Amino acid sequence: MNFPAELKYTKDHEWLQAIDETTALVGITDFAQSELGDLVFINLPQEGDEVTAEEPFCDVESVKAVSDVMSPCTGVVAEVHTDLEDEPQLLNEDPYGAWIARIKDITAYGELMSADEYEAFVEK
Repeated sequence: MNFPAELKYTKDHEWLQAIDETTALVGITDFAQSELGDLVFINLPQEGDEVTAEEPFCDVESVKAVSDVMSPCTGVVAEVHTDLEDEPQLLNEDPYGAWIARIKDITAYGELMSADEYEAFVEK
């Protein structure tokens, strides 16, 4: 498993990479994609959607199940990674490169963990 140290993680297996004080990229972790299996579809949020920390903001469908993706922060969707519409498997191939959305105007964060804390969490 890969746990990049510069990212923050949630108990729901999303990651957050701060770009600046009020903007971040979000996606699913290496652990999440490995547990889900081969991803075949993603229901992306729309630009301008408001998202709330620890609430679903999109979902992914794998050969195993459909799973909600929870937002690690409260803000507004500034941009979505539209390549995922045609290539959801990018989340399997490079879960930290294939971000799902860029969130702006962040006003709050959910419970976030460091890479070491998240690694210990998934090993339980």
